[in-house]
Amino acid sequence: MSKITFMGAGSTVFAKNVLGDCMLVPALEGFEFALYDIDKERLRDSENMLLNLAKSLMKKVTIKAYTSRKEALRGAKYVFNAIQVGGYQPSTVIDFEIPKKYGLRQTIADTTGIGGIFRNLRTIPVMLDFAKDMEEVCPDALFLNYTNPMAVLTGVMNRFTAIKTVGLCHSVQICTEHLFKALDMDHTGIKEKIAGINHMAWLLEVSKDGQDLYPEIKRRAKEKQKNKHDDMVRFELMDKFGFYVTESSEHNAEYHPYFIKRNYPELIEKYNIPLDEYPRRCENQIKGWEEMRDNLVNNKSLTHQRSHEYGSRIIEAMETNIPFKFGGNVLNTGRLISNLPELACVEVPCVADRSGITPTYVGELPAQLAGLNYTNINTQLVTIEAAMTKKKEYIYQAALLDPHTAAELSIDDIISLCDDLIEAHGEWIPTFD
Repeated sequence: MSKITFMGAGSTVFAKNVLGDCMLVPALEGFEFALYDIDKERLRDSENMLLNLAKSLMKKVTIKAYTSRKEALRGAKYVFNAIQVGGYQPSTVIDFEIPKKYGLRQTIADTTGIGGIFRNLRTIPVMLDFAKDMEEVCPDALFLNYTNPMAVLTGVMNRFTAIKTVGLCHSVQICTEHLFKALDMDHTGIKEKIAGINHMAWLLEVSKDGQDLYPEIKRRAKEKQKNKHDDMVRFELMDKFGFYVTESSEHNAEYHPYFIKRNYPELIEKYNIPLDEYPRRCENQIKGWEEMRDNLVNNKSLTHQRSHEYGSRIIEAMETNIPFKFGGNVLNTGRLISNLPELACVEVPCVADRSGITPTYVGELPAQLAGLNYTNINTQLVTIEAAMTKKKEYIYQAALLDPHTAAELSIDDIISLCDDLIEAHGEWIPTFD
């Protein structure tokens, strides 16, 4: 029996999307779906939900929850990762509230910036533990990482472990579809090229029937900017740097030094920036979970339609040898993007088939886009140094290099903020020299 393991299976809705998709793949009939989570109640919820779904869909798969991480991984062919170390309480609250005391505001704080740095520091040790177990009990498994901060975590797995890892994000696959919908343009039949880094990849080319669509996109975007909408940051970046970025405006507002500024509070209103969006979203999800729990967990008639997630399609391609192209996060080995560093984790077109994951060569990004990518890569690479050496000076340096943090705070304040965050996180992060 072949086996797919889901780490962080207490994420019941996401487990339904990813493993429900896998149930709909004929090539995965007879597989075991192994579930693991440190939250035993949520683990049981997901097990019940998937058992009901398999029965409702009449699929011949085995659903099994494990309390032993190593046994959940043993013999796995594919491993999904969707963990959140520290959860909303206490860690996410800490990531937002302590920087706020210094006047540093954030929107999502899960990728880069001061929140992203500390999410990395508490997640990397757990991921390395996963890799250690996998090297022992399923060394040939493909690790499909959905956990943020995507670039750093995927980079660590590929640089410091023997586990084959690809990072998967939603932003590439929905980028042009959402853009065209916002601009009332027809999305069918378009040709696109997207590459960069996770949450800051670029729509480099977009055409239809051989015609470049960028002039019309920019014309409509310029008109749309006259009224407030939810994508004002990305449209501003496209206007000034020439290309549309894949991830949402709420994310990109905190990846750059231009938008969230204490001395220019009017920018928050001008660009419609949702400060503290992620805590607000978490609280709404917590409230909403209790309302939807019975309908999802105990629903004997539960059904599923295949989602837009890449995971099941990658596995299907590897099982059937029918290629599947997708946007994946991989190391920039061999300079897939020639003007970004080799140690960076880049987001580029990849092809999955029986031979595994093959990333494609992109070449040079326009200089201004590579420059913007570097501002985030710098912090990512130094954060990895901090995690792997346990030297506190690298935490400070990662924060000092972050564009948003450096634009708002002095050197002394940044170091003091890092010290406060280290103390507040306590045992959630390792001890640093």
